[in-house]
Amino acid sequence: MKGPRRLETERLLLRRPIVSDAQAIFERYAGDPVATRYMSWATHRTVADTYAFLTWSEADWELWPAGSYLIFSRETEGLLLGGTGLAFRTPVSAVTGYVLAQDAWGQGFATESLRAMVELARRTGVKRLEAVCHAEHRASAHVLEKCGFRCEGTWHAHTEFPNLSPGVRADVLSYFMRFGA
Repeated sequence: MKGPRRLETERLLLRRPIVSDAQAIFERYAGDPVATRYMSWATHRTVADTYAFLTWSEADWELWPAGSYLIFSRETEGLLLGGTGLAFRTPVSAVTGYVLAQDAWGQGFATESLRAMVELARRTGVKRLEAVCHAEHRASAHVLEKCGFRCEGTWHAHTEFPNLSPGVRADVLSYFMRFGA
């Protein structure tokens, strides 16, 4: 089953990114070194980096049941809050995560958008949904746990966080949830 281009939650609108979103993505979070500190991708230096992400996202959507989503506030129509999505490894295995603009932190948007991704994973036939977070990023670990993910442990020297320590693999907390049998 193909995921919808658009999802709504109580306070959020999540939709598939389009090329005209590039400037807003860059300005709101992708070009912000504070917002992207714990991301496994480098902070965008120019809007050209954001266009490259959009090209990748479009290809990902063509291959898999879903892909990246942008997170908007339903209250303040059109205000981009961040991004989330599903990155499929196989038709039944996917990874999720999120990034928010600084002014969207601490308001429950991460939890609400992650719950939407959990439901989308279930609807698109995912059997195992995974997420990792930097071992020191307690706020993300808390959001994952609140959304029902189980921690399967710490993976040592697993993921590079280029905005923290380029070229160095850091420890991550590995989380997952299973659906169905």
